[in-house]
Amino acid sequence: MTAVEVEQLRKEYGQVAAVDDLSFTIEEGEVFALLGPNGAGKTTTVEILEGHRRRTTGRVRVLGQDPQTGGREFRERIGIVLQEAGFDEDFSVRELVRLHRGLYPRSLGVDEVIDQVGLSDKRDARIKTLSGGQRRRLDLALGLVGAPELLFLDEPTTGFDPSARRRAWDLVEGLRTLGTTVVLTTHYMDEAEHLADRVAIVVAGRLVALGTPAELAAGQQDAVVSFRLPAQVAVSDLPALDGVPVADGLAWELTTARPTAVLHTLTGWALEKGLEMPALSVRRPSLEDVYLRLVGGPTGDDESAATPASAGDSVRSGR
Repeated sequence: MTAVEVEQLRKEYGQVAAVDDLSFTIEEGEVFALLGPNGAGKTTTVEILEGHRRRTTGRVRVLGQDPQTGGREFRERIGIVLQEAGFDEDFSVRELVRLHRGLYPRSLGVDEVIDQVGLSDKRDARIKTLSGGQRRRLDLALGLVGAPELLFLDEPTTGFDPSARRRAWDLVEGLRTLGTTVVLTTHYMDEAEHLADRVAIVVAGRLVALGTPAELAAGQQDAVVSFRLPAQVAVSDLPALDGVPVADGLAWELTTARPTAVLHTLTGWALEKGLEMPALSVRRPSLEDVYLRLVGGPTGDDESAATPASAGDSVRSGR
């Protein structure tokens, strides 16, 4: 079944369209990543899906309801993990999770959720003693404790060390097996590539790409051949190749649509000369390569500054 339907969504601020004719669907149990540079319209789109911001035109259905009019019943079915949230510093982790658990008609166990997010040894610690990464895990706990059917994750692993990021990824993958739908926004392309069933890339409020990470990468045909030069060999000594090698630190990289031919030429030349080609490798396009090609680079200020809430909009919160 379809968890989210967005048709020709548009959000205007005066003469500026922050979201411009956006259409996509998200299936139940899917992890769906919404990617784009600052100012692209991601946050505005997600806030509309959460019911915290009013759309100008278009049709939106989330869990079968219009989030703009869904009310308390709708909010009880979703979880939200904001990029940054404020806590009462004097609560303990267990106390705060228990407090939020009491706001939902159906919920998970307090200790169960604390264990899930990796805060078992901090369950009785005061919030003011937690590190930045530990506070982020607490954000996840508060978003999960209401057993949401749909979970919004906004930059969920910002400030995490590599091991904590991996644990968070395992948590999201576990939610998928439980049938929870996840809407993820992140600036970590490896995170989106690892977690997302499908990815939508938004630039200037418009959808520019939609598909699985593999599908999007397959659309970019060029591969990158990288290698280091043997001792006493200059790049000018290489045979003619299908592309121009470019220095990348100690290595050279060559982007080509014919990696097999390039490898054949390079290895044949090296064998003829009795040379080894250190660190010779071929890398196929990644989601990050696709993203950078579509986005092109920074697009300006953070969209939260560019799209202030109008008088008719609700203030976004985590509950």
